[in-house]
Amino acid sequence: MAPSFDWWAKETRRGTPVVVKMENPNNWSMVELEGPTDDDFLLGSGHGSARDKARNKNAKQLTWVLLLRAHRAAGCLTSLGAAMVGLAAAVRRRLASGRTDADGDIDSVRGGENLTVRTRVYSCIKVFLWLSVLLLGFELTAYFKGWHFGATNLQFQYLSALANPVNVKGLFASLYSTWVLIRVEYLAPPLQFLTNVCILLFLVQSIDRLILCLGCFWIRFKKIKPVPKHGAVDLESGEGGFFPMVLVQIPMCNEKEVYQQSIAAVCNLDWPKSKLLIQVLDDSDDPVIQMLIKEEVYRWQQQGANIVYRHRVIRQGYKAGNLKSAMNCSYVKDYEFVTIFDADFQPATDFLKRTIPHFKDNDELGLVQARWSFVNKDENLLTRLQNINLAFHFEVEQQVNGVFLNFFGFNGTAGVWRIKALEESGGWLERTTVEDMDIAVRAHLNGWKFIFLNDVECQCELPESYEAYRKQQHRWHSGPMQLFRLCLPDIIRSKMSIWKKCNLIFLFFLLRKLILPFYSFTLFCIILPMTMFIPEAELPVWVVCYVPATMSFLNILPAPKSFPFIVPYLLFENTMSVTKFNAMISGLFQLGSAYEWVVTKKSGRSSEADLMALVEKEPKHHQRGSSLSDLDDMREDLKQQEKKASQKKKHNRIYRKELALAFLLLTASARSLLSAQGIHFYFLLFQGVSFLLVGLDLIGEQVE
Repeated sequence: MAPSFDWWAKETRRGTPVVVKMENPNNWSMVELEGPTDDDFLLGSGHGSARDKARNKNAKQLTWVLLLRAHRAAGCLTSLGAAMVGLAAAVRRRLASGRTDADGDIDSVRGGENLTVRTRVYSCIKVFLWLSVLLLGFELTAYFKGWHFGATNLQFQYLSALANPVNVKGLFASLYSTWVLIRVEYLAPPLQFLTNVCILLFLVQSIDRLILCLGCFWIRFKKIKPVPKHGAVDLESGEGGFFPMVLVQIPMCNEKEVYQQSIAAVCNLDWPKSKLLIQVLDDSDDPVIQMLIKEEVYRWQQQGANIVYRHRVIRQGYKAGNLKSAMNCSYVKDYEFVTIFDADFQPATDFLKRTIPHFKDNDELGLVQARWSFVNKDENLLTRLQNINLAFHFEVEQQVNGVFLNFFGFNGTAGVWRIKALEESGGWLERTTVEDMDIAVRAHLNGWKFIFLNDVECQCELPESYEAYRKQQHRWHSGPMQLFRLCLPDIIRSKMSIWKKCNLIFLFFLLRKLILPFYSFTLFCIILPMTMFIPEAELPVWVVCYVPATMSFLNILPAPKSFPFIVPYLLFENTMSVTKFNAMISGLFQLGSAYEWVVTKKSGRSSEADLMALVEKEPKHHQRGSSLSDLDDMREDLKQQEKKASQKKKHNRIYRKELALAFLLLTASARSLLSAQGIHFYFLLFQGVSFLLVGLDLIGEQVE
């Protein structure tokens, strides 16, 4: 007899404890209904009628609940159907438009870049795709003819039987037996070796990430936090007395969406006006935008802000050339620190009060870096996934390296430099597309220390379209490889300790900038599909599933609200590996696209709190004769140009490399069904669908 578990409950309830309160079919709720008591089950005529009524009542209520749940399920199916119809319509529009990333390649060719170099990775992927389709047809034919060889049952006796022509009859059997022998003897050993190498790199990188997470946990547990030696500056009371001369630079290039909010935020910085100079470094090539930025600078000058406008005649060197030109001004020698904000950054008014005090009586400190926060992190799925990556970068990587090593890569913005550190390190150089990392490495080689402030945030924007994000990631991953080639001799010759040299070479550059994109692309996008067609080379399940899931869990810890997106994040990171791998190869071997610099598109978003604060401090317009009416006309012309440009230029694209990899992975997933490899099949299927969505540009901003 089964044991009773009634001992843990004070009361025993029977019946259906449900009641429905319904105002209309779309607005209903369920609450607990007291079940029948023991008296309901007593024998007797009086109790029998009451019991029957209660049972009928409960049955009707249960029927209503089931009907309402069916109604809700039907509504969900309707919503899902509408979403699928919308997705199909978007795919149809994308295919009908015919716009692909090849359009950008043609523009690059017109600019003098070699198209063959630019499409090399895509050509290799196409070769793998056609081979996989051919092999899938071959394997399907063999499967239906009864050839069911796998890696586990292909023993030596089977090989000897295949090698004997007497045992193999028929043309197809002869061809397939020859293919199996070639697989076993020539293809599987090198593929297994490459697989083992990638697995080893994967484990090393996973251990590095685990150590970083443990370091972050230790910082939180011990509440370690950089603190100024003499406390924070109190600007209102005048206490603290440390108000050095600070130069603030805002480099921008055709940033018509964000120039007003960034200039306004910087002009509202809480710092003595006589100790602050703001440089607006405008590299715009559009005369309309130049005029708008000039007018904005003039407005703030009229309000008493110490702000100047600079425009280069010879625009060379991108952002590094712009900053280098500004630092050559004669008045820069009067300033001790320089703060840099990109055009979409909106610092809080107390930014300088919370960063500058760290330099006092700390002559070895060269850089104070603040954390980024994002005003549009919940805009779409793409921005949510970016937020996960960058939250881990700042919360874990930057903070741990700052606390334990006093070194990390400068993020290019939202940081304060000691001008002496910049000058002693050689200043800004235009030799790579990551001038921020370049100056940070050279300053580290000269012995300067860095501090990262995780509690000081500066708001900015995330790219909302996949096209903008893809180009940004290409620059961020090709530049470090350019820099590694250039800096390696200097690192070896430097007077740093062996430990710091190893950290810089093996951890900072090789492991996190080269090995990570290499094994991500090679292991999950090339080797895994190949092992489906060459099953003698095996990729363990824990490599495909368990370790990546654990690493994704660690990555998402700094952004706990993003836990529902852990699976899309894992798939999207593997999808982005093709772009990062291509960029890494371009930078390492100095291919044409390594020096490509495209300004990330902005949408000009601001948080509601920032808008309210700026409205309170917004300066009033001042008339300057006919210039204001001219400016209004110019703004009207700009709006008309934007409207026309949005109809012609702003559109979604089809990305060929991602689409080719999608079909490659889906083909491999079909092959894995023949071998009954469950986890491999599901991983390949979902990863292929992820590549398909990205290849059709369905993950970011959608342009109707």
